[in-house]
Amino acid sequence: MASSTPLFFFVLVNLSLFLTLSSAADPFVSYQFEVTYITASPLGVPQQVIAINNKFPGPTINVTTNNDVAVNVRNKLDESLLIHWSGIQQRRSSWQDGVLGTNCPIPPKWNWTYQFQVKDQIGSFFYFPSLHFQRAAGGFGGFIINNRPIIPLPFDTPDGDIVVFIGDWYTRNHSDLRKALDDGKDLGMPDGVLINGKGPYRYNDSLVRDGIDYETIEVHPGRTYRLRVHNVGVSTSLNFRIQSHNLLLAETEGSYTVQQNYTSLDIHVGQSYSFLVTMDQNASTDYYIVASARFVNESRWQRVTGVAILHYTNSKGKARGPLPPAPEDQFDKTYSMNQARSIRWNVSASGARPNPQGSFRYGSINVTEIYVLKNKPPEKINGKRRATLSGISFVNPSTPIRLADQYKLKGVYKLDFPTKPLAGSPRAETSVINGSYRGFMEVILQNNDTKMHTYHMSGYAFFVVGMDYGDWSENSRGTYNKWDGIARTTTQVYPGAWTAILVSLDNVGVWNLRTENLDSWYLGQETYVRVVNPEVTNKTELPIPDNALFCGALGKLQKPQDISSDAPSISGNRLKLFFTWLIVCAWIHIFL
Repeated sequence: MASSTPLFFFVLVNLSLFLTLSSAADPFVSYQFEVTYITASPLGVPQQVIAINNKFPGPTINVTTNNDVAVNVRNKLDESLLIHWSGIQQRRSSWQDGVLGTNCPIPPKWNWTYQFQVKDQIGSFFYFPSLHFQRAAGGFGGFIINNRPIIPLPFDTPDGDIVVFIGDWYTRNHSDLRKALDDGKDLGMPDGVLINGKGPYRYNDSLVRDGIDYETIEVHPGRTYRLRVHNVGVSTSLNFRIQSHNLLLAETEGSYTVQQNYTSLDIHVGQSYSFLVTMDQNASTDYYIVASARFVNESRWQRVTGVAILHYTNSKGKARGPLPPAPEDQFDKTYSMNQARSIRWNVSASGARPNPQGSFRYGSINVTEIYVLKNKPPEKINGKRRATLSGISFVNPSTPIRLADQYKLKGVYKLDFPTKPLAGSPRAETSVINGSYRGFMEVILQNNDTKMHTYHMSGYAFFVVGMDYGDWSENSRGTYNKWDGIARTTTQVYPGAWTAILVSLDNVGVWNLRTENLDSWYLGQETYVRVVNPEVTNKTELPIPDNALFCGALGKLQKPQDISSDAPSISGNRLKLFFTWLIVCAWIHIFL
């Protein structure tokens, strides 16, 4: 024992040194995801759903601004998999975005580690599987980015944090839904709406079958909670409300909002909101939490309503009576659009940095490029039913765009996406927008379909500056909000209407621009924005990951997976953690 004493002190000193170095840097947070099928019955019918770590919905990732994050994903499905971190900007690293244009899929029985930094972001987001219509079977979970302690919240710290997932749901497997689309069919009306992966509370014996498990959220009287609500469904806009309670809107997809009370709010597919809800009722009974379909025939869709229970710890009985009503505007969407316009950016609040959010004066920046993107109902292209954006139905290449750029492959895609909708026949091809690095892009999303669409852009938060009915024109710019339009990642576009967004192209990479409606996305209603820094020597993009997967024309570069791929590749701060682990192992070896 005496002979090992000097070594003991050497180990102890070095251990302390490495722990100090590690804590001085941005913290490193790791998660293990095992993605599998399980059998569940959210609507009373046994079916196959996608679970993460045997949970449906999956676990919530909870991190702080500037944390380094590693998520090791083990794919135990019978098909390939990618996890997309919706709204996480992946600064300088589209390699980690988890969509087919930038990443090769994780094959079945393989695992792959995502490594990224949640750089200069705060807010409420979610992740989901982006391939093969898998989101319709689950696989989603929350992603929270907290403020650093030195950056104050623009409201009192809530007494609790509650994540809520709402979304339409089919009892058919996602593979059956996918086949229906491949066969040129519509999916039809969903079978229900889930809240946190569970079916409706039996508020009406004739509408809701017996034996369905429902969600109960327990709260303490007098306390204020932050509810982070995400619409993770297939294609249905939902109105969210809590009986007898006000929803104080505080944040959406990484931007603090001007705080306003709503009795209900429309949340469209792919969107996320944070509400502050104070438990100020007398708790004579429990209260209904409702998510109901919008812009549809109410009598036909009565069975397709999500109902959960808000339970006070001192509640005196079960919720009863009719559900709180949704807005009565089935044939008039003006109410909903005015509600959307009322959501404003809190320009006096600090975000991820200590400067005010509103210090970015987007309204005074000159626009350098303009794209008018128009969608239509699906149509036949080469005998197949396809969805289009400006007359082009996107075809995912076998070699991801970003990988093709890295290895200078030709002919994988075309940089010829039109600035205006094509006048001729639609076509299916891999056409990409050529974005100018440090340019300022104006995108007009024109919805000529008969249903609501939401659009998402990876890599950025864009400014929603205008929306209205009819066709957009040059004169429409006179209606733009150039001061406090909300900055977010997913915006709605009403049928027969347009929405205008502005985005500063300061994030190098290849970024997905798509409809969030899963059926239209699956059928090709997307494109990518390629943003390249022309400087030969630059540090505006991180290098290709050490563990990059290869496919398509580069498939021959892919090595068989071995046990070494079970762990994240080690670099930078992770190296310190690795050495710390080695030292701890040495210490254990000496004294055991």
